[in-house]
Amino acid sequence: MSSQAPYATDPKMSRGRLYPEAESVFRTCFQRDRDRIIHSSAFRRLKHKTQVFIEHEGDYFRTRLTHSIEVAQVARTISVALNLNSELTEAVALAHDLGHTPFGHTGEDALHELMQPYGGFDHNAQAVRIVTSLERHYAEWDGLNLTWETLEGIAKHNGPVTGELPYALAEYNARQDLELDTHSGPEAQVAALSDDIAYNNHDLHDGLRAGLFTTEELVQLPVLVDCFAEVDRLYPDLHAYRRLHEGLRRFFGVLVEDVIAVTRQRLVELAPERVEDIRHAGRMMVQFSPGLWADLNIIRKFLFERMYRAPSVVEMRKKVTNVVRDLFPLYLSRPDLLPRQWREDVQRVKGDEQLARIVADYISGMTDRFALQQHERLCGVE
Repeated sequence: MSSQAPYATDPKMSRGRLYPEAESVFRTCFQRDRDRIIHSSAFRRLKHKTQVFIEHEGDYFRTRLTHSIEVAQVARTISVALNLNSELTEAVALAHDLGHTPFGHTGEDALHELMQPYGGFDHNAQAVRIVTSLERHYAEWDGLNLTWETLEGIAKHNGPVTGELPYALAEYNARQDLELDTHSGPEAQVAALSDDIAYNNHDLHDGLRAGLFTTEELVQLPVLVDCFAEVDRLYPDLHAYRRLHEGLRRFFGVLVEDVIAVTRQRLVELAPERVEDIRHAGRMMVQFSPGLWADLNIIRKFLFERMYRAPSVVEMRKKVTNVVRDLFPLYLSRPDLLPRQWREDVQRVKGDEQLARIVADYISGMTDRFALQQHERLCGVE
């Protein structure tokens, strides 16, 4: 394996943790971050949190957990190819969706609307809140006590965070400055693009499995047309299921190879000597080529029209939106319905805003199935 590039994040040069700890003999600080994320309660709950389809709609659709694992796999591949720190890359990739509500972006939209009087809700900021406060397993601190670099990557892997900060992010940033006005290091940028690669690929697969479009419709889309043409040339009589897998496998490869090639060229142009040069480059260094980005926008438009706005998906979105809209005011008016450990937090709050944030923390941590069960139990609605 090649040695790390000079602009990769060196664990020996980490800015450390909020609460100082003795270093491990066997693992770097970023390995420990990755392992703590994997062992967290929030990570386990991703098993029953949806991507697009609600958890009970089928066992073959992606969940937040399988998605996060796929993102980490892609991110590790790209990170190694670019001679970056793959352990930090994995840590950010595995943590990037920890803050998601039940029911995917539909649940987040509903909770954000309900939280408007109290500062709104943002899943990226909530991920920071989870790993710095809500995970409570250790004797000496709340949260996972992750390194500065991992927290920075979770907070701003999609780019600088400016303007009015989400309360969950502002709260922690006041304790430890994550330099939110700059770009993240290269490892977190790799995690962000790997997220795009993973969901572009698996949403096509899940949409096909759900019967929302056909393989022949995919073959008409840019990039995919060439991928399937190669499969058909090599395997003219291939079974339909294998043909689909081979086509999407090549699509996956095109995206990964494009990111690696483009990023290598951008790094040559910038000639960074240290990781700070990438943070202050003024642009994302890890990107797709303009041509592929344009093609992906066409594919995203297809998915939006045929999958995310499919009548069956829209109908389910309405149902689960009502679940969140019913549960939030109920817990707000009846915090005695919360579990005991949450009621202990309620006893220490001052004012409606702090109470609303506890309720939002509780609801956002629910899995799809638990939210539906609680809604039926407390509201009498299936």
